[in-house]
Order: sequence, then C-alpha cells, then structure tokens
Amino acid sequence: MDWAGSGTRRPVAPSDSITPKTGSQFGQIAGEAVATQVVMSVLRSGSSPLRLSFIIRDQKIKGYLRISGRTDAIMRNVTFTKPEVVDGTSDVVETPDGVDVAQLCARLIRFDTTNHGGGRSVGEHRIAAWIAEVLRDAGYAAEVIGPRPERANVVVRVPGSDPALPALLVHGHLDVVPAEPADWTVDPFAGEIRDGYVWGRGATDMKDMVAMMVACLLDWARQGRRPRRDVVFAFVADEEDTGAEGALWLVDHRPDLFAGVEAGISESGGAPVEVRHADGHTVRLYPVATAERGTMHVRLRAEGTAGHGSRPTDDNPVAAVAEAVQRFGRHEWPMHLSTTVRAFLLQASDAVGHPADLETEAGVTAALSALGGAAEFARHTIRATSTPTMLQAGYKVNVIPSAAAAEIDVRCPPGYETGMAERLTELAGGVALEFTSFQPPVEAPVDGHWFDAIRGAIQRSDAAAVVVPFCMGGGTDAKAFARLGIDGYGFSPLGPDPEGRQPSGAHGVDERVPVAALEEGRRILDDFLTSV
Repeated sequence: MDWAGSGTRRPVAPSDSITPKTGSQFGQIAGEAVATQVVMSVLRSGSSPLRLSFIIRDQKIKGYLRISGRTDAIMRNVTFTKPEVVDGTSDVVETPDGVDVAQLCARLIRFDTTNHGGGRSVGEHRIAAWIAEVLRDAGYAAEVIGPRPERANVVVRVPGSDPALPALLVHGHLDVVPAEPADWTVDPFAGEIRDGYVWGRGATDMKDMVAMMVACLLDWARQGRRPRRDVVFAFVADEEDTGAEGALWLVDHRPDLFAGVEAGISESGGAPVEVRHADGHTVRLYPVATAERGTMHVRLRAEGTAGHGSRPTDDNPVAAVAEAVQRFGRHEWPMHLSTTVRAFLLQASDAVGHPADLETEAGVTAALSALGGAAEFARHTIRATSTPTMLQAGYKVNVIPSAAAAEIDVRCPPGYETGMAERLTELAGGVALEFTSFQPPVEAPVDGHWFDAIRGAIQRSDAAAVVVPFCMGGGTDAKAFARLGIDGYGFSPLGPDPEGRQPSGAHGVDERVPVAALEEGRRILDDFLTSV
C-alpha cells in the first residue's frame, strides 16, 4: 500500500492504495503517548471499497479491517510508517535571541481553524497536533484532549521552582472567525510577513499570543529555564463560538488540570495606546483587562393568529415583537461604574492631565471626551446595553405569520446583576422571553499582586508605560475559568512599534500585527511568567 495524501507518499506494503478520509487527534490512551485515529478507504480493483481504521501510537499503527461497518479481523503482520502530517520541529526558526516568534505566528496562521459558529467549524485538531508535537519534541508532556477528535485542546503544566506558590494559567484560543479572501489584499491563511507585519486571520486574535506562548516554552526548554511557580498553558478550541468544546469543556470535564491555579492571563490587553496629554506630549497607556461585562443573550417570541395580510388582527406577533425590540433598543440603562471602570477613568484621566469628576454623568462624559481614542476602553462599559441583533418573522408579504422572534444582545457590568432579569422582563412586555446565554460578569482585583506583576513586566520593557485596568465590553474564555475560582486578566502583551505600526483588522479585513511589537511582546511575556 501507499500512503496517499498530505503531499507525500510513503511505501508501506503490499500493493493497494489508501486515501485518508479523516485524521483525528485523541488524548492519552491506555497510558501511552497521544494517539491519532485515521479512517481510510482501501481502493481495490474488482471489489468494493473497504474501510480501514487504525490508531497511531508513536511510530506504529495497529490496523483493523472494516467491511460494511463490521470489524472482521485484526490485520496481523502489517506495520505502517507514521506519515509526517504534524511534524513541526523543522518549521520552528531560531535566532540568537530565541525562537523567531513572527515566523512562528505566520506558521500558526497557515492552519485554517475557522469557526463558523453554531457548532460548524473547520476544527482545531491539526494545529493542536502540531503544537503538541513541537512541545513534546522539546520535552514537555503535552496532553491533547477534547469532546471529539476535530475539536482538540492542548494542555501542558510546567512545574515551577517553588511548588508552594499558587499556580498561573496562560490560555489562548486556536480558532479564528471566518475570512472572505476576496475582501483581503493578501491570502488570509498564507501567513505572510511583509512591510513589518505578520498578516493573516488570527494575527491579532489570537495566534500572536499563541505564538508567544509556544516561543516561551521552547526557549525555556532550550535554555534550561523554568518559572518560579507552576504555569499551566492551555491552547483551547471554540472560543469564537460558545466555548462548549474548548474552555467550558475543560472546566467541566478536566478541572484537575487547573489544580492550584489562582489567576489566568489571556487576550485583550497589554498593548500600548498613545494619547495626548493636556500639555501636548504623548502618553503611552497600556490597558489591561481586569473585568468583563456579563453576557445575557435574550430571545423574544410572540405567537398570534395567522391570517391574510389584508385583514389585520389584534394579536399580530410581528407587531408585538417589533414593539418589544424597539423598547430594548431605545432603553437608556442607568450609569453604573464598576470598580474596574472607575479605576480606568481615574487613572487614565490623571495620566493625561485631566483629573476626572465621576460623581455625575456629565463628569463621566467629560472624562471620556478628554481621553480621545482611549475612551473606547470605557465608553460602552459605564452602563448595561441591550442591542437588537436578529429578527425572524413571516414568509410572504400578504400573510400574517403565527409566530415572530427576535434576539437581543444584553451586556451587564460587574455589580449590576441584581434586578437585571426583572427589568428585562418588563421591557419584553407581554412577549415571551428566554435567555439563550447567561454568563455573569467577572472582575479580578485591580490592586493586588497579579496586577502589580503585570505592571512591573510592562514597565521593565517601557519605563514610560502607564498601565491601567479596564473592563471588556464583550467576553473571553476568562468567564469559563472563573467558574474554577480563577481570576482572569486580559494580558496579551505587545510592545510599541518604532515606526508607529499598529495591530489592525481583528475580526475584519487585512488582519495584521507588527513584527517588532510581537517580538517585544514575547520578551514581556517571558519576563512576566518567569518573575511573577
């Protein structure tokens, strides 16, 4: 037989040919190394295709011949050679300063890990297998696990020099949102490096951070270094949808992997933002996320009497839902400043020479105005929001449907949960309301050891840095890990680019991250992880 596919053909005995149909990475099996299950069609002249399933352990494959879905016999005296489908060692470029993190980021972008949502995804199994093999080659015991083979997560725990210290979690997601190639000036999955940027889907969300995580691990292994405390690295699936096959699955099924973890860091924070001081000089703010608004997705549904459009009814469900949607969309929620938002406004305002008065709504508005572009880190988190996003009703213009529905994206600031559900029901009026997602807000301390350590690492890189906490308007996997009592910080560091380049295009077109910013970010991350 020949191995056909994946760009190589490897002779294995005897003379039929086999074509891979699926390749799936599984976790540890019977105490052995991570295995790969492969299902193939065996094509033979003069007979129907046979199904062949086997498991790769190390370099050997034990085969099972399947005909019409039955396992008939174990194939004896047959040994296959493991195909080079996840060999990643040769792709890792080293420099005198360590692993080339830009090249590593570009390599990760070349794995298409598009998550379309609603459970539809290309899958993370290939990139997970690649990362796991690279880390195993460096001597780490990387574990590949997940709810099903296509949705794989990689977890590795690095023992620290002082096991008495609380452990730290570093997590990054492997999936990306879709990209329409026709809209881009580059192939979104080519992983190009040009004009001082790494280009491609995931360059800023968040294969840049994943590359920094892998680079730190490889540098530690090759330089014989390790952190002070245990550090758990988690490379997770499904963040761009629900997290049900990634962080939430890990929390529900393998909480043991995070034993002793007190805090975690991940995306959305730690990159410089330039703002103008009152006296004209430039200030570099480094916002670090210490909170996330809660996610409360609401579905509205009304039912009524179906009929002809020329004969109006009193219980028209389209009208009922439309009125409810208008109430949600136009509702002005009262201002509520969480601890994090208040700290951001006070500290950022002081940094730009415009001390803030936060006792009135007018004072908050003035503070936001003085912050220029940096105001976006607080503009939408000073209150709850309820944004209509989807409508479903009708199938013909002259027919009154029997039902109509709408979906509302509701976000709740930390500390504002009490009474929120009751107010949402009031806004719905007589329309039925159900929560399709209910994730409470989370908030970590803004003045404790972990935030101080983050500030220290950034300021050792940039002595002029002003590090401030902020609240995310949306959410990350930090909410999932919060269920284990893990405080989450949005800290995916980047340095300033000497020529003023900025990260750009997250969830949009021509996504890219400056090479210089990424390289400095890797140094900041390494410093933080080894010194905290």
